[in-house]
Amino acid sequence: MKVEIYIAGESGGELYIPAVEDGVEWSTERWGVPGKLTFKVLADRFLDFSEGSAVQLRLDGAKVFFGFVFTQKRDKENRISVTAYDQLRYLKNKDTYMYENRTASEVIRMIAADFALNAGEIVDTGYVIAERSEVDTSLFDIIQNALDLTLVNTRQMFVLYDDFGSLTVKNIADMYVQNTNGTYLMIDECTGENFEYTSSIDSNTYNKIKLYRDDAGEGKRQVYGIMQDGVNINRWGVLQYCDTVSEGENGEAKAKALLSLYNKKTRNLRITNAFGDIRVRAGSLLVVNLNLGDRKVENFMLVEKVKHTFRNGEHFMDLTLRGGEFVV
Repeated sequence: MKVEIYIAGESGGELYIPAVEDGVEWSTERWGVPGKLTFKVLADRFLDFSEGSAVQLRLDGAKVFFGFVFTQKRDKENRISVTAYDQLRYLKNKDTYMYENRTASEVIRMIAADFALNAGEIVDTGYVIAERSEVDTSLFDIIQNALDLTLVNTRQMFVLYDDFGSLTVKNIADMYVQNTNGTYLMIDECTGENFEYTSSIDSNTYNKIKLYRDDAGEGKRQVYGIMQDGVNINRWGVLQYCDTVSEGENGEAKAKALLSLYNKKTRNLRITNAFGDIRVRAGSLLVVNLNLGDRKVENFMLVEKVKHTFRNGEHFMDLTLRGGEFVV
């Protein structure tokens, strides 16, 4: 296994392949967080880079990560600890957007153009958002709100990520990690060293949905509708989720979708030190076959977070997964 780091010089005209210490880490999360690369290099009189320098990670020649240096930390042994992020880091910027009759994919292309981000394959998300006002909001949240509205109204989940320097949006139905022989990548007792499994109703669990609509004419907020599950209210008490309904939005469909989405326990499954595969990123779907004690999992699961570690010629990954009743 050959792990290579390339760093562009401060002037942009040079490309360095520095001596990298073992312990390179690459991590991604499904939403709200840019891809992150951390590593240590030995400083010498030739190496000349700074914050903003472009960075590439390649594994056996395959493209893995493209981003930019954001932090460097030096020690007395002349080592530089580098943190680089892909271009999703720039979605932490805040701005105000008001738009009408746009799909989430059109919103993403609009933001990419405004902030000079490189857009790649962005599939059509289909659902047209009639009207949306985002005031002093992070670009991440603006995009995620559009994708969430698409999910609620179509039950289709889309994933935004950076593919080696290109903003990419795909339907999770196209994110299966499949082998060349037609089988799917599987995590089981043999390929994963350990797991952590928790179940909870403490977060992201709601058995009562309350929707409001703002009346601009009267300057009031009125209750639009309530949908609840009496059985789970008796079991867990009232766990209420509040949201608004925009003009033209189907409030009943939204309430039903939200109740269906949140009216369940959240179950968290984390796999540690699984055999690494660079095809696995946040948003990927892979097969999980594990006996967790109170249940056995034998189905596809969605990767919410993944950290790849390259050390001593070995490649492992830590995974946080969701699927079925497993919701991060």
